[in-house]
Amino acid sequence: MSFFDRFKGNRPMYIIAGLGNPGSKYENTRHNIGWLALDELAKEQGVSVERMKFHALTGQCVLNGEKVLLMKPTTYMNNSGEAIEEARAFYKIPTGNVIVISDDINLAPGKMRIRRKGGAGGHNGLKSIIECMGTDNFPRIRLGIGGKTHPDMDLADYVLGKFPKSEQEDIDRALKNAAKAAELIIAGDVNEAMNQFN
Repeated sequence: MSFFDRFKGNRPMYIIAGLGNPGSKYENTRHNIGWLALDELAKEQGVSVERMKFHALTGQCVLNGEKVLLMKPTTYMNNSGEAIEEARAFYKIPTGNVIVISDDINLAPGKMRIRRKGGAGGHNGLKSIIECMGTDNFPRIRLGIGGKTHPDMDLADYVLGKFPKSEQEDIDRALKNAAKAAELIIAGDVNEAMNQFN
């Protein structure tokens, strides 16, 4: 029996969505840190995020006794909300139970900021989710990727670049912390997640 069949009448109550872009061109780039964090969470839970549904790569796990749909939207970053809202509406998941993991150029690599709700902060993926769900009332975990290393550098070139080796240790730690933070949020401990990781 497939995971989605098991959820008929026993649906997931949470979504954890990692934002990124599909395709080898974007693999392991700064902008895909949300996908990397979701992969880390899936690895820790011993599950895969490979089934194509809701215009996303999906998987499922149980965190703190709650069934969770893991999502990596394949709509490209700027249309992330289309995939997430499709899944949210299908399973009638409250918007406050949608946890989004994304990159943040205003935070140093390895730093993390957790918020219960709030605006897009210039992030097109979050902007799309807010527009599609009709609310900004959902928790988000923003992972620092640092800003442009030179003022004349094109921002797109920067976010679509890969992490240098000098930052990898900080990034790896942040990915593990993001997974822990998501578990705390599902346990109802948003404040604890913010205290530990902000």
